[in-house]
Amino acid sequence: MNFIETRGNDGKHPLKVSFSDAILNPISSFGGIYSPESLPNLGSDFLSNHLDADYKSLARNVLNAFEIDIDAAVIDEALALYDTFDDPTNPVPVTRVNDDLYVSELYHGPTRAFKDMALQPFGIVLSSLAQKRNENYLILAATSGDTGPAALETFKNRANVRVACMYPDGGTSDVQRLQMVTEDAANLKVIGVKGDFDDTQSALKRLLGSESFRQQLQDKKIHLSAANSVNFGRIIFQTIYHIHSYLELVRQDAIAMGDKVYLNVPSGNFGNALGGYYAMQMGLPVEKILIASNNNNVLTQVIQTGAYDLRSKAVIPTTSPAMDILKSSNIERILFDLFGAERTKQLMAQLDDEKHYQLEADELAKIQEIFVADFCNDDEGKQYIKDAFAKGYLMDPHTATCFKAYDTCRDNKTLKTIAYSTAEWTKFSPVIANALTGEVDARDLDALKSIAKEASIEIPKVINDLFTKEITQKRVIEKEQIEAEILAFL
Repeated sequence: MNFIETRGNDGKHPLKVSFSDAILNPISSFGGIYSPESLPNLGSDFLSNHLDADYKSLARNVLNAFEIDIDAAVIDEALALYDTFDDPTNPVPVTRVNDDLYVSELYHGPTRAFKDMALQPFGIVLSSLAQKRNENYLILAATSGDTGPAALETFKNRANVRVACMYPDGGTSDVQRLQMVTEDAANLKVIGVKGDFDDTQSALKRLLGSESFRQQLQDKKIHLSAANSVNFGRIIFQTIYHIHSYLELVRQDAIAMGDKVYLNVPSGNFGNALGGYYAMQMGLPVEKILIASNNNNVLTQVIQTGAYDLRSKAVIPTTSPAMDILKSSNIERILFDLFGAERTKQLMAQLDDEKHYQLEADELAKIQEIFVADFCNDDEGKQYIKDAFAKGYLMDPHTATCFKAYDTCRDNKTLKTIAYSTAEWTKFSPVIANALTGEVDARDLDALKSIAKEASIEIPKVINDLFTKEITQKRVIEKEQIEAEILAFL
């Protein structure tokens, strides 16, 4: 399978690239990114044939359908990392919460967040490619809280790879920050940035597209790539769990094969939703994809009105900080798939230059055939957490936003909904403790203990141990210092 550029070709880049080239060099002409030239058509036979398949077998065959140029042995080694999840036989449990609402739990990996689903195998794939080519790579990561720990975990001590990870200082939970700043592998650099996630993501995109930065790396014989979901190496693994979750509903006799479902996704950088979109385009029976936002509800506005307008907006800190994002990178791949490269280039340039764009009426209609959206404020989210706990289900504040979209966005109430839980309760314990017990301004460790007592569960050792680990990554800088800091690390 070939990959092509979302904003068209500038005459300097190849017209088409392989999967391996797309993940090693994720930024394309005019600051665009790569998308598949076409998608495989899985069809009903593929689903039926995998009804009894384990997760790794399903994943292997989805990757084979994409015809990616990665050795089978490398894929097997990458997928074997799912064996380190809580239940190797089922790394993604799907739990019934209501009669028509099921939660796909994506957080059972080493860093307790859904980013492990893609980044665990991605680390093996990228490092293997670098070694095969006898090249050294700098991997850039910008995180709103979960990408950072997952990227650091998968790349630590891997050959031919170094990682520079940027996070917004004060914009993550304590647990997320500790997962990053206690990493001590020599090939990892963690940088706190005075700003918000959009500042770190903008820095990442600028550096990926900077000829002078790239030249300075070339002088050091280092190539440049990224671990954010601008990299299709992330997205390809995120299509798989949508297919798995559908098959789980069939296995649980919640639906019959071929029945449509709603996919219910927290918004974030839109990679999770894009994986669902691609699965839908590949033949998964999906009615619509419900997009749940928090008070940073720019994606709700886009899907409801066609207006992407940042002119009067600044990031609002919320209790679901991994979604405190205004510029969601993977919207670009949706625009490209629906409207083509020329229109995508026009819209993205307008967003970059003027901080807004407006879709035409027929374009908005196409978007609304697939997506529907709402947003959930902090108080609503805490109420959903409390109500779900009363029914016996403990969830984090990002998952709670999905419960709002589940309530407000479904036209057909006879269909089942699969909501995607992106983080374990341990990652955002002060919010959850406040929702369950009224506890206010608790430190993460106190809140963890409070929830564990309330729910009669134990704090996972991997989380509890963070509070006694040495902080090794102490740098917090202005965003203008990012490039110099990374070069100093190298």
